[in-house]
Amino acid sequence: MHPTQLNLIMESISLGVLAMDRHGRVTFFNRAAEQITGVSRDKALGRMCGEVLKSTLCDEYCPVLRAMETGEEQSGLEAVFIRQRGRSVVPVRVCASPLYDEDGQVCGGVETLQSLHLGSHLDKQDQEASRWEDFIGESPQVRRIFDTLKVAAPSKVTVLIEGNTGTGKDLLAQIVHFNSPRAHKPLIKVNCAALPENLLESELFGYTRGAFTGAERDKPGRFQLADGGSLFLDEISELPLSLQAKLLRVLEEQEFFPLGARQVTKVNVRILAASNKPLDRQVERGLFREDLYYRLNVIKVTVPALKERREDIPLLIRRFIQHKNVENGTYICRFSPETLNVLLNYDYPGNVRELENILEHACLLCRGDVIKSHHLPRDLEEEVASSLEHEGSHREKNELIQVLDRHNWNQTQASAELGINRTTLWRRMKRLGIAKA
Repeated sequence: MHPTQLNLIMESISLGVLAMDRHGRVTFFNRAAEQITGVSRDKALGRMCGEVLKSTLCDEYCPVLRAMETGEEQSGLEAVFIRQRGRSVVPVRVCASPLYDEDGQVCGGVETLQSLHLGSHLDKQDQEASRWEDFIGESPQVRRIFDTLKVAAPSKVTVLIEGNTGTGKDLLAQIVHFNSPRAHKPLIKVNCAALPENLLESELFGYTRGAFTGAERDKPGRFQLADGGSLFLDEISELPLSLQAKLLRVLEEQEFFPLGARQVTKVNVRILAASNKPLDRQVERGLFREDLYYRLNVIKVTVPALKERREDIPLLIRRFIQHKNVENGTYICRFSPETLNVLLNYDYPGNVRELENILEHACLLCRGDVIKSHHLPRDLEEEVASSLEHEGSHREKNELIQVLDRHNWNQTQASAELGINRTTLWRRMKRLGIAKA
């Protein structure tokens, strides 16, 4: 390809692209990179990467340097740039790869920036999983959830989604956001159980330069990143009591103080929350503020465990197998009867997530068009064997009772018909738990 054509392509795409030499000096900077960072090409070229990209990754984890050091692509990293024009913040997704010279030696690196603002935050997976039908189910419980959330989605109210781990609470929150007027603004997710209290506070509310040792620059929190959009607080039951008061103020006033700040920060954020523990029980135990609970509990839905909506299991199986066939180029079309029986009757303590993992395991091992018991994980394979054994015992028991009934439970006559002696018949009756009523 002619260099002119390549340059036209690079200037036309929406991804920011910049390249660096092996010392970290910027050697290429396209138009989209200018728009995302707020730095002109003339000012960027020849400068050190860290001087151009004022990002939350710069101090702790430079993707380009890591790519050049390891020779491996660094992908899917999320960061925040502080634009030099107006000091506004821009959330981005970053990928970086090493560049090689003709001798196969690393001579630099290239980085791409995808803005997560103004609707571009919707990656392909999120866009595909933004329809109501992506939460699979036709059971009465699922229909009631849809009826409630379809009314709530277009509004500004907080939504609380309760249910066991693996039931799909995060997917429902995502669907609510993408079917609301905020769909083209960010959906920012925070797992309240994933970070210790001190880190969680700075993650949620951000901090200013000098707020604590190591705070060398301002860092916006998740509330600022979600401004205009939605903030999904997963496992909110694990939010420390000290932070619950601060969250309550944001819900009531739509404002807060970042760590170390003297000026209040105002935001326009919708809260979507999820919990795998009933929050009313947490309130009773003194682990969750009652006033915050009532603020969150404007619209509440409870997602049932998979074993409580078994009629949806065939739909889930069918949809997942179809997806895997397309993804893997396979043609799995059915299950052996005993395998299907176990899948339909297993209790799934891990809920939909566990079902998906089981089916993924089976699809990887299956080389034909029929999934059989030996394609399942070992514990499920044992369930199949147990099911077959139980089914055989049940059939044997029924057949033996029929023979005994024909002879009015005369064991001598029944054993003669079966071609066995009375002692063997008695032992078989004992093993199968058969006794005359």
